[in-house]
Amino acid sequence: MASGYSGHRRPDPRIARFIAEALGGARTVVNAGAGTGSYEGAARAVTPVEPSRAMRDGRPAGLPRAVDATAGELPFADGEFDGAMTLFSVHRWSDVKTGPREMRRVTRGPVVILTCDPKLVRDFWLCAYAPEVLDTEARRYPPIEDMAAALGGTGTVESVPVPLDRTDGFNEAYYGRPEMPLDPAARQACSAWSFVDDEVRRRFTDSLRRELGSGAWDARHGHLRRLPAYEGSPVLVRATP
Repeated sequence: MASGYSGHRRPDPRIARFIAEALGGARTVVNAGAGTGSYEGAARAVTPVEPSRAMRDGRPAGLPRAVDATAGELPFADGEFDGAMTLFSVHRWSDVKTGPREMRRVTRGPVVILTCDPKLVRDFWLCAYAPEVLDTEARRYPPIEDMAAALGGTGTVESVPVPLDRTDGFNEAYYGRPEMPLDPAARQACSAWSFVDDEVRRRFTDSLRRELGSGAWDARHGHLRRLPAYEGSPVLVRATP
């Protein structure tokens, strides 16, 4: 698990409510790519699935033990669950079509995917300071259309507003707090930073510090410090049979 992850990737209750509403009261829910269990409180009875031992071992006491399996091969019967979810994990899957199909197979109700739209990832001020990071993000996230097609049935795609004081610190969570990503621990909690080298990180911190000090960042983006919520690349894909 990346250093700083637990301190900077704490579930945000507003996002949890968003997920709970999308699950529509489903009682039994499979969480594919469950990681350390963020947002599992959005459902009443969760069966987590996580192939990474480090993530399984990092789950807090009190959460269900995660099943060692992948989203592409879920060890469950057809229609075993009322609902399914996967939250910010599809960009780590080796096959982004088989996983959604498996989630659909084992679920008789809604399938909910929280992810980022790769078409929108670069539409964020960070791209001016660390384009390599957002280029990496855009390549890793699968097209929304592909996932929706794999899920079949009736689907919707809804933008997920990012609150200004969001506690779940992925890149866009700091849209109005530009000082935060200068903290190495905050960057390490976003996996895309692990794909770039030290020179990219140095150039990013030097240029952002310089523009914060000169007021150039605030001249262009200062209104974001007061914006209650930001609509960027995070989206919720929901499909029903």
